[in-house]
Amino acid sequence: MAMPQLQVLQSSPPSLSLSSPKTQFLKFRHQLESCSTMAQLKQYQSLFIRLGLSADNDAMGRIIKFCAVSPNGNLDYALQVFDTIPNPDAFVYNTIMRGYLQSQLPRNCILLYLQMLEEYVEPNNFTFPSVIRACCIDNAIGEGKQVHAHILKFGFAADGFSLNNLIHMYVNFQSLDEAKRVFDKMPVQDVVSWTTLITGYSQWGLVDEAFEVFELMPEKNSVSWNAMIASYVQSNRFHKAFSLFNRMRAENVVLDKFVAASMLSACTGLGALEQGKWIHRYIDKSGIELDPKLATTIIDMYCKCGCLEKAFEVFSSLPDKGISSWNCMIGGLAMHGKGEDAIKIFMEMEREMIAPDNITFLNVLSACAHSGLVEEGRYYFRYMIDIHAIEPRKEHFGCMVDLLGRAGMLEEARKLIDEMPMSPDAGVLGALLGACKIHGNIELGEQVGKRVIELEPGNSGRYVLLSNLYANAGRWEDVANMRKLMNDRGVKKAPGFSMIELEGVVNEFIAGGRAHPEAKAIYAKLDEMLESIRLVGYVPDTDGLLHDLVEEERENPLNYHSEKLAIAYGLLKTKSGETLRISKNLRVCKDCHQASKFISKIFDREIIVRDRNRFHHFRRGECSCKDYW
Repeated sequence: MAMPQLQVLQSSPPSLSLSSPKTQFLKFRHQLESCSTMAQLKQYQSLFIRLGLSADNDAMGRIIKFCAVSPNGNLDYALQVFDTIPNPDAFVYNTIMRGYLQSQLPRNCILLYLQMLEEYVEPNNFTFPSVIRACCIDNAIGEGKQVHAHILKFGFAADGFSLNNLIHMYVNFQSLDEAKRVFDKMPVQDVVSWTTLITGYSQWGLVDEAFEVFELMPEKNSVSWNAMIASYVQSNRFHKAFSLFNRMRAENVVLDKFVAASMLSACTGLGALEQGKWIHRYIDKSGIELDPKLATTIIDMYCKCGCLEKAFEVFSSLPDKGISSWNCMIGGLAMHGKGEDAIKIFMEMEREMIAPDNITFLNVLSACAHSGLVEEGRYYFRYMIDIHAIEPRKEHFGCMVDLLGRAGMLEEARKLIDEMPMSPDAGVLGALLGACKIHGNIELGEQVGKRVIELEPGNSGRYVLLSNLYANAGRWEDVANMRKLMNDRGVKKAPGFSMIELEGVVNEFIAGGRAHPEAKAIYAKLDEMLESIRLVGYVPDTDGLLHDLVEEERENPLNYHSEKLAIAYGLLKTKSGETLRISKNLRVCKDCHQASKFISKIFDREIIVRDRNRFHHFRRGECSCKDYW
């Protein structure tokens, strides 16, 4: 590289004394640590040059360190200084490598390491972690294996820091056997080693293997506990997460914000409001920092556990609301069918000068779709493009197709799909298929349904929706063909189940199931409940029994659908006036929706049901969705 023109400033550098240059450097080195701008840095650089230290690795290395890794530095200037040093040592090379990593230039970091070896500069234990991280980011598998060999060659086979980074690297490359081999050969396995391996197995879906490693750990800290709990949460094994969390509490492990966030997500998955409230209280009492991520997790938990008022209370109390908190609150209102309120929050967000992103508009459009706000949806779709220059993604088109389709504007929805700048995916086409089912458009539904099935051949819901469309038209041969196609392809329908949390315990029900220890009393209450609503006009909707394969197994009697069992259990175990909160993994069927309205009126209860798509608040014989779902 060409010799740089280094700037020597004229404005009052620190005065020189008659002591040796190295002694003076040591005197000013501590002052250099407090340097905050490039202008100040260049003052010290000019001083060191005047002292004759322009070739000194320690002095110039400090200059390079500020330029390469400080937030106020300048990597290009660091490289200019680097080129003036005749014999840079490992410290100088390592510093430039760190600078490359911070600037997201991993390939440059790897090439500099090769240059270091070519110049016969021996790496040290601070060299390898940077190079390994660069290989991870650059997906440089071959180079990463060579670096592994160099760690052994240069005598760092016992360096825990380098070996932990190697484990992470092999996990990143999905080479779990190699990661385990490095782990097994470590002379000392610290908490970081164990936790990295646990996280690695979890990352690639090997949750049981991760738990085996976790159980073998001689000492566990909050990080390792959270790694295992987070593994269960991310794989939707929420009951396992709760079991491990209870064990953690029994062993008096301190609950930190990371464990709290993971367990709040587990509460969200199970609809476990009381457990979520307990964790929220613990956060408040223990003084855990309520950062934007944790605050958003709390808001999300309350929204998805059916306690919208508490979610809004937490949201309103935040002194500084990040965009994730705004998005979460808008999305929460959307899934509860409160479209107008969601739009009000969006308008408040803009008044606060918070720039919306694509997630914001996805939630706003979803709010319009769930509330039938067609004109508002059209307006905000254009507003997103024209005012905020946000190009719509497939998800935004999916919301618009859902909005238009539910409103019966099937031709406009189809035209919007045809005009998409990208190919529609199964989500977009599935929204149109659902609308065709609602409005009985067989011709368009058949066209779209066949496309969706080919896009998602393993999704049972797609087959079932088209099958139901055929059945509504009396095309029973096509219904039979659809069932045969599912069987031939080995496509299985996910069974329906519902959950209700009472006294901190989550109870799960499947259609017609009798595994619950109080099954006899539950079914007696169910019969009483159904008899009571029949007396005031409830008539079971038996149409679905002929062909509806989506919501529950056909073989189960309509009366024993999972949410009816959950409601019966709630009535059995709670006092008059208490709210029942139920979570269901599938869409609520038409009959259960109708029955829940009657139950809410006869038993004077509010029943909040979260299904796969949205929330239904049943109160006084009405539903918040106004039968629009």
